[in-house]
Amino acid sequence: MPAITNHMPTAELQALDAAHHMHPFTAGGELAAKGARVITRAKGVWLTDSEGNQILDGMAGLWCVNIGYGRPELAEAAARQMRELPYYNTFFQTTHVPAIALADRIAALAPGDLNHVFFAGSGSEANDTNIRLVRTYWALKGKPSKSVILSRKNAYHGSSVGSGSLGGMAPMHAQGGLPIPDIHHINQPNWWAEGGDMTPEDFGLARAQELEQAILAHGEDRIAAFIAEPIQGAGGVIVPPSTYWPEIQRICDAYDILLIADEVICGFGRTGSWFGSQTLNIRPHIMTIAKGLSSGYQPIGGSVVCDEVASVIASAEFNHGYTYSGHPVASAVALENLRILEEEDIVGHVRTTAAPYLEKKWQALTDHPLVGEASIVGLMGSIALTPDKATRAKFAAEVGTVGLICRERCFANSLVMRHVGDRMVISPPLVIQPDEIDILVSRARAALDETYTALKDQNLLTPAH
Repeated sequence: MPAITNHMPTAELQALDAAHHMHPFTAGGELAAKGARVITRAKGVWLTDSEGNQILDGMAGLWCVNIGYGRPELAEAAARQMRELPYYNTFFQTTHVPAIALADRIAALAPGDLNHVFFAGSGSEANDTNIRLVRTYWALKGKPSKSVILSRKNAYHGSSVGSGSLGGMAPMHAQGGLPIPDIHHINQPNWWAEGGDMTPEDFGLARAQELEQAILAHGEDRIAAFIAEPIQGAGGVIVPPSTYWPEIQRICDAYDILLIADEVICGFGRTGSWFGSQTLNIRPHIMTIAKGLSSGYQPIGGSVVCDEVASVIASAEFNHGYTYSGHPVASAVALENLRILEEEDIVGHVRTTAAPYLEKKWQALTDHPLVGEASIVGLMGSIALTPDKATRAKFAAEVGTVGLICRERCFANSLVMRHVGDRMVISPPLVIQPDEIDILVSRARAALDETYTALKDQNLLTPAH
């Protein structure tokens, strides 16, 4: 059979896809009837589909293509490494140059004493590693009962059994017997949806103090760690009130539990700093990394571990690892990606140019009748859709009905903007320029206008009671 090329007719590609390809987080039957969107190439912040349409990618793939699409340097790094050493493992007291160099580079970039890296193939794998790391750490310190890990509702930490358990997504927990034992969840710091009559500051403090309440309820001698994203990404870009993280940090310090910052989305420039922990003044013992580490050009992730935890883990054999831990090609590509981020000062571009410009344009969307809140930090933002701004009301329709309509109108306007329930979220490539931000926001506004018209036509502007 001849190789499939990008020049087959779209309908044939869709039929092949429906016949054999099982998609993540998808109702396969519905997609087969509709036909998948086929992306054939990309450059910068732009995607091209099989019909030749130019689409602005407001999500950087899945929050990951930080340096933009089409950088030949990364392809050349991969090809060079494949010719020299396409694969070798890091088991059996063996290593190789790309893994050594990448671990050294990450340690130099990471804050504080986060000087050690355990490599994985994804953020999900890295968070599975973190479960093993923190439980093994406490067992080696003679406290094996410290096995409970606390997380948050509506958090996302991956979709494997372990990482999916760490996350707090109810639809994921409804399938496959999640969460696994000794993982418990406190409420999220989502003031817009859950703050009631409290000020954001009082609400942030109250939600952070739920961590202390959970520690006391389970017993301090049982708690191994607390894991959280600096800013919840897949949960809807939930920016916590200013009081939240200082109180979380105080509680972790007071009760001697490990703090894991899941930097899979926030890391490598997304918030205007190298890591979200720096933007929000968090001092984690472990950081989870992936996505922006290679800008999505190769699958790679890892756990960045502080000196104390690493030294304890090193005192015994850690019976854990992956075939592709520190894969040489993925490591070489990640190194080249980090070089570009640093030498082209892309993080500085986010901090001084792209983020301030996007923030001004994004927050102006609150003048739209559907938009109740526009939250943004760096180049990750969200807008809350509501039928009544004054009361922060939800729609009477099932949660996500309005968001899905808006997402479809975004695609119709050649913009990738994602919906999480009835919040719309963006996370464009970090290299986006002001004129491209203008296009993004213009298309988002057009999609909002069309959504508003559709809601009126379908009598969906009714608030929930």
